[in-house]
Amino acid sequence: MNTLGIGQIHREEYDQSEPLVIAEAPGRVHLLGDHGEPRAGLFLSTAIDRYIRVAVSVRKDASFRFYAVALDERKRATLTNLKYKREDRWSNYIKVAIQLFVRMGFIDRGLNFTIDGDVPRQIGLASSTAVEAATAVALRKLFHANINNRDLVARLARVREIFLGKGASLVDYEIIMNARKGCFMIFDESTRDVRYIQTNLDGYKILILDSRVPRIDVEQELRQRRHDIRKGLEILSQHRPGIGFKDFTSADFIEADGDLSETIRRRSFFVVQELKRVPEVEEAIKKHDVQNLSRALFHSHEGLRDLLEVSCPEIDWLVKRSQETEGVAGSRMTGLGFGGCTYVFIKTNAIADYQKRLEDYERIFGFRPIIYEMDTADGARVVE
Repeated sequence: MNTLGIGQIHREEYDQSEPLVIAEAPGRVHLLGDHGEPRAGLFLSTAIDRYIRVAVSVRKDASFRFYAVALDERKRATLTNLKYKREDRWSNYIKVAIQLFVRMGFIDRGLNFTIDGDVPRQIGLASSTAVEAATAVALRKLFHANINNRDLVARLARVREIFLGKGASLVDYEIIMNARKGCFMIFDESTRDVRYIQTNLDGYKILILDSRVPRIDVEQELRQRRHDIRKGLEILSQHRPGIGFKDFTSADFIEADGDLSETIRRRSFFVVQELKRVPEVEEAIKKHDVQNLSRALFHSHEGLRDLLEVSCPEIDWLVKRSQETEGVAGSRMTGLGFGGCTYVFIKTNAIADYQKRLEDYERIFGFRPIIYEMDTADGARVVE
């Protein structure tokens, strides 16, 4: 939907109440690093040209009204009852941003919100974070709040953790707020340092493939993976306190023989390898070295499959078909795993061949993958 469309819908929904600001935020995809050391990872990521858009106008009372265009659903809250409600689903993410500006002393009246967009939901492309970011950017403009992106990201993450009752990573906020079109981002979670790489892959597109595999009760599995990784770091660093996985090499695992269980060894070894892959891929992209780029990305997926064990047969099948396709410069699972998505770097003229190779997927697994063609995008912004 274009921005004029959401403005008109907002007026019709709220008795001709004119939206005072419209903002948008992109989704994102992690290319590497999304299963690293907790709160100290190294990510290679990019924003994608699918957006969540939010229109805001002011009310005369103290209530908040929310309208989701795509779902044709309405929710409401008040200043005195601004809390998480499971049944409010998508509007809870708008409330995270509202709560932030309430705490900053800007909101003392009601507001109308209309939300729409085309970021695919519940497949690991950060649609919920995009809702928070778009709402926060709109409110920052509405109230002329003097807060830069870095502070806004930190405060949003803290409020989300309190409001939703679960940990929030800065990574998705940083990417969605600060992305640049035509660039990938490398984000160091431990220092919050960001550097940008020109994509430098002319003639290639990014495909996102939704495997359609439902993720059911995977949180316990993911908690176990995080526990194993933390335990591995604890054991490896017992004689070298204060260091992280980026300080270890493959040789350290030989020296630690006997100290690590086989499971913890595999999990930890994946993280150490992945940290080394990020600069390798950065160098390959800069040099347009498709061979080394492809090798690193496929090896990363093999690690997710064999060492971390967060993949599944459907995801592995999609990656294998891409590996067999001429014109593919790499593919890998992205997101939490146990279903979800893969991404593929592919030459434009090879897309048809790859799609043909996917025809057997429905016959084998019983459902058809959904393919999204993506490009890189700028970060969250007010739409003038």
